[in-house]
Amino acid sequence: MSTTQEQELYTKIEQADLLAVYAYAPMCGTCELAGKMLDVVESAVKEYEYTRINLNYYETFAEKYAIESVPCLLIFSNGELMDKIYAFQSVPYVYEQLQRYMK
Repeated sequence: MSTTQEQELYTKIEQADLLAVYAYAPMCGTCELAGKMLDVVESAVKEYEYTRINLNYYETFAEKYAIESVPCLLIFSNGELMDKIYAFQSVPYVYEQLQRYMK
């Protein structure tokens, strides 16, 4: 991971009205399932920008936002971290969590 890529992520966080950052690890089976759930939610909730990061390459980001485990969905509104979701209970659950921060 280059510093440039991580800086681009911070810029995206600051510039987006609503941003969902999905942090995962490639060898994590739960992350794979959560990613598929997020695919469905992304197609339904267009108000967000979405980005996915392999947390193995974003160590500073993980420390800054105190990410405890993967998968993790970080919800940002106007540059501010609003929520971190670790338990992707279901597609409707993730959908509802994103809806909470829409204007």
